[in-house]
Amino acid sequence: EFCMRHPEIRDVCDLSQILYYGWTWVWYGTAVMFLLNNTFVQGLHVLTGAKYLNTMTDGAACTIGFSAIVAMISWICSLPRTFNTLSILASFSALFTFVSVILAAIFAGIEDHPKGYNTGGPLGKLYGEPDVLSIMAKGTTFVSGMNAFLNISYTFIGQITLPSFIAEMKKPEDFRKALYAVTIAEIVLFCVVGGVIYGYTGTKYNTAPAFGSLGDEVYLKVSFSLMVPTMIFLGVLYASISARFIFFRIFEDTRHKGEHTLVGWTSWAGILGVTWIVAFIIAEVIPFFSDLLSLMSSLFDSFFGFIFWGTAYMRIRQADYGPGWISKRGIRGIAGFALNVFIILIGVYMLTAGTYATLQSIIDNYHAGIVGGSFSCKSNAL
Repeated sequence: EFCMRHPEIRDVCDLSQILYYGWTWVWYGTAVMFLLNNTFVQGLHVLTGAKYLNTMTDGAACTIGFSAIVAMISWICSLPRTFNTLSILASFSALFTFVSVILAAIFAGIEDHPKGYNTGGPLGKLYGEPDVLSIMAKGTTFVSGMNAFLNISYTFIGQITLPSFIAEMKKPEDFRKALYAVTIAEIVLFCVVGGVIYGYTGTKYNTAPAFGSLGDEVYLKVSFSLMVPTMIFLGVLYASISARFIFFRIFEDTRHKGEHTLVGWTSWAGILGVTWIVAFIIAEVIPFFSDLLSLMSSLFDSFFGFIFWGTAYMRIRQADYGPGWISKRGIRGIAGFALNVFIILIGVYMLTAGTYATLQSIIDNYHAGIVGGSFSCKSNAL
């Protein structure tokens, strides 16, 4: 709704500047977060791709090499400069993801036991039947509980890209329909699949990503393999959004922006190359799938998923009803104001307490020796 009222918005950075009364520093601050968020997402997919290759080859090569291969493939796939090409890939990606997670849920239900059943595991805790709980287990720490919340939040928060998509549409008013359809579908799919897999693997045997909970190697590899298009596509999508953001501002009002020129294509490829190099470094420095999700959620989704939109609601209502809009609307105004203050406070809590919990979890995981360390050849297979 906010983007519909401001058609000049090209991305979330323009949106933030308008939200906060045209302050230039807000635009630059959001730009930094925007680019970092996108690059962290790319890093997540480099990490996931390395996990996949290690899983399929039983750790046949150095994890650093696998990460570099995934980053190189993703860079090549990022080279198309329009969303038209990416939209075709998006359709295939969505289809393969749907089949993959449905199969994972089915496999979790039909196999005898989850992976690691009664083996003790690396920390000596994997014994007994899966423990399915409706509330957190006794003794759950703040760090692990907060990380679980941040992981779930990340799954549902994609608002950072929405202004960019709306700006590209021939009929931006149609975006609302797509948003409703996607949101309903993802809530149903994620809840059903997550619930089913957790029901068969429980708290002790559940992993992130959930494919690692499957005890049958064939089941694990089949369902994980169907995620390959998404592993590549989502990283490519965020890389393209970052590159467009930088490229269009460098070459605004020049022929390089819309024509096929050597300078234009070299610059485009170079910008993408830098983002994938940084993504590779992120994947090697934070080689924990769950913690990387949590860090992105606390640092960026706090703003892009909560704080910005609570503020947007207030700006819209203020524009519609003028000063004193809260009291003018009666109980609806008070309830809407209170709800959106609460949404903003959730974002602030994620940014502060969430970031602390994530950093502590990364430290704890390094001390526990779950992975070999930064830039390690140790296999991170599921």
